[in-house]
Amino acid sequence: MSARRDLQCDRFAERARTFAALHAGVPVDRFVRNLSARIDTLETGAGPLPVTVHDAEPGNAWVCSPRTTYVDCAGEESERYLPRWATRALRPVLATTGALMARAGLDRAVSVNNWLLSTNLYPVVGAVDVPALLRESMDRWPDHAIWLRSLNEVDDDGWLAALERAGCRLVASRQIYLYEDLDAAAARHRDLRRDLKGLLRTALTPCADADITDADYARIAELYTLLYIGKYSRFSPAYTAGFLRAWHAAGLLEFEGFRGEDGRLLTVLGLFRHGRTATAPIVGYDTALPPRLGLYRLATACAYRACREQGWRLNFSAGASGFKRFRGGVPAIEYSAVMAAHLPRPRRAAIGLLSQATRRIGVPLLRRYRL
Repeated sequence: MSARRDLQCDRFAERARTFAALHAGVPVDRFVRNLSARIDTLETGAGPLPVTVHDAEPGNAWVCSPRTTYVDCAGEESERYLPRWATRALRPVLATTGALMARAGLDRAVSVNNWLLSTNLYPVVGAVDVPALLRESMDRWPDHAIWLRSLNEVDDDGWLAALERAGCRLVASRQIYLYEDLDAAAARHRDLRRDLKGLLRTALTPCADADITDADYARIAELYTLLYIGKYSRFSPAYTAGFLRAWHAAGLLEFEGFRGEDGRLLTVLGLFRHGRTATAPIVGYDTALPPRLGLYRLATACAYRACREQGWRLNFSAGASGFKRFRGGVPAIEYSAVMAAHLPRPRRAAIGLLSQATRRIGVPLLRRYRL
C-alpha cells in the first residue's frame, strides 16, 4: 500500500471513529428528527465503516430507507420534474414497486458506510476486503438486505466492480454532478464566474467557519429546513441544531455563509470532505426573502470557491440540475449496491426487479430529462 493511500486511510479512519464516538449511545432521532435507525460499525482495513440498521419504520428519511428513496421520493421527483405523460405512466409503476417492497420486506435494510448524509464518501477500495465485509454484514444482520449507497460511476468504479463481483446487484438512484477542475469550469462557464464575483460584491456580511457561534446552529438548522424540507422533499433528513453543533465541533462539517444587518445568518453552506473530494450536505437560505438577493447562489458559490482554492474535487450531489450544469457540473449516475444472497428467494427476486427497473427505466429518464 502506498504512503498516499496509507494517509488517506488514516484520515478516513479518524473521521469514522469521530462519527462513531458522536453517535454512540445517542438515539439517532436526537440528531435527525425524521429518522429511526440504529447505528453500528464494521471494522475494515480502511478503518471502521459507519452502519445504519433500519427496521422498516414508515416515513423515515431517505438516507436510511429504500422504500422512501424509490417510492416516496421518486414520486415527488416525477411530479415535480417529468412531463405529465411520464408522471402518469410512472404512478402505477411506483405503486407496484411500493407494494412489492412492502411484501418482500425490502425496507429492512442495513446501510454500510452510511454517514446519515445525502452523499457518502468512500475509502480506497484496495484497503477493504470487500467479500469479507459483505460476509460479516450478512452474518451480523441475517434478516436485512445489505446496502452500500452513494456509489457513482466516475469516483467509485472500483467499488462498483468489486461489489458486483462479490454478488451485489446494482440499483440506480440519482444523477449527481461532479466538478473535477473548478479552474477549468470557471474559465468555460460564465454563470460560475458571475457567482464567484458575487461573493465579493454582495452587501451582506461574510461569515467564515471560525465565526460560527453557538447561537448560529439553530438558525443553520432552520435555513436548511426551509430549503430541503420546505422546497425539496419532506423526506430529506431533518437535522437538528444538536447534530450541526456536534459535527462542527468535531471537525466533520465546515460552515460558511452570509449575515444580514442584524447579524442573523441569511444563507449558509456546510461542507463534508474526505481526501480531495468535498460534498455539500448542508445548504440553506431564508426562502422568504426576495430572489434578487441571490442567497442560493451565494451559498453554492462558497462551495465552488472553497474547492477551487483548496484544489478539491466537488461532488455536488443531485438536485438543481440545470443550475449545476450551467456551472460546469458533469453528470454521473449514482448507484446503491445491494447484497441479498442470504435472504429468502422472494426478497432476492424483488431486489432483482428493483435493479432492472431502475437501470432500464430510471437511468434513461434521468439522462433524458437531465434530472
